Amino acid sequence: MEEKRTSVFENGLIWFGAAVSIAEILTGTYFAPLGFTKGLLAILIGHVIGCAMLFFAGIIGGKVRKSAMESSKMSFGSKGALLFSVLNIIQLVGWTAIMIYDGALAVNGIFDIGNRIWCIVIGALIVLWIMIGIKNLGKVNTVAMTALFVLTIVLSFVIFGKGTMKNIGGEGMTFGAAVELSVAMPLSWLPLISDYTREAKKPVKATAVSAITYGIVSTWMYVIGMGAAIFTGESDIARIMVKAGLGIAGLLIIIFSTVTTTFLDAYSAGVSSESLTSKISGKWFAVAVTVIGTAGAIFLPLTDITDFLYFIGSVFAPMIAIQIADFFILKQNKETSAFSIQNLIIWLIGFVVYRLLMQVDIVIGNTLPDMIITIVLCVAVNKIRKLIPSKSIFVPPTD
Repeated sequence: MEEKRTSVFENGLIWFGAAVSIAEILTGTYFAPLGFTKGLLAILIGHVIGCAMLFFAGIIGGKVRKSAMESSKMSFGSKGALLFSVLNIIQLVGWTAIMIYDGALAVNGIFDIGNRIWCIVIGALIVLWIMIGIKNLGKVNTVAMTALFVLTIVLSFVIFGKGTMKNIGGEGMTFGAAVELSVAMPLSWLPLISDYTREAKKPVKATAVSAITYGIVSTWMYVIGMGAAIFTGESDIARIMVKAGLGIAGLLIIIFSTVTTTFLDAYSAGVSSESLTSKISGKWFAVAVTVIGTAGAIFLPLTDITDFLYFIGSVFAPMIAIQIADFFILKQNKETSAFSIQNLIIWLIGFVVYRLLMQVDIVIGNTLPDMIITIVLCVAVNKIRKLIPSKSIFVPPTD
């Protein structure tokens, strides 16, 4: 029986849903102190950088027909890659909790029945999406995305059509920090995109459409958030919707955007769990992640996510940089080794460099410089090792 593959259009819908997010709108509000022109420029530069990396990450998994965490074994070894599977699952549980928390808080501002009840409702809908399954979501996603598209256009007109420019007070971030905050959101999807492009009939086209769709719509969400703060003087999207008379429509925007985005996090956590052991059912692990995330959203205070985004960047930017170097430049595969000590050390250096660069205000942010440094280091070490005869640095797999 021929395996069912997702179309380019279906992949585009998946990443449209990933980008339409309350978390992205809220992050956009942080750009308001820069002013609209500088804020927009920072958002655009950051998304170009982040989505370029998203494209390369998707191509790797799409071409080899492996999930993001399975394809990382090609650079870090069959056992070494487990570190990133665990880190990825942790960040996905975190994202699931954050998204449910943000969604429930916002929707409760429109229809007040209690944050906890909305957390449970949103969590239950995410479980429903998981049970339907990624390969059977085509028609459901088409309907949901069409509704989200129309409602988001309405929200855009509400913000930009009736508001006037406000003077935003408070301490603003630097331009470089703003670019990095813009890079951070697409960067957070790096360990996930191959989970979907591996299922595509045409992986290269699907990856290109996915990255472009996500980039455009995510930029739009950031601009909505920034515009809300600048033109209406209000960063609470729920209040804006209520004032504009978007009661039920606003409710639908928040609920469906939260469900479609958080579904990807939970689903990918399930896929990552399968790389740890074949005994785990990815679907039921995803359900468990949703339940844990829902509990976290109910009981934990999850407000400012900037430090969380920067941590994700520091972990996964050097990881994907090494994968890009191995796959596109060095054309080598270390999957037959248990650990690539060399690449794990380079990753650790990349991680430290990222954290150090956070102390420096670079106009293009610190993700791109960190990835360039990591790629150059990876290529240089491999070239040098070929010139110096030595025993293999890779630990052979054990039975």
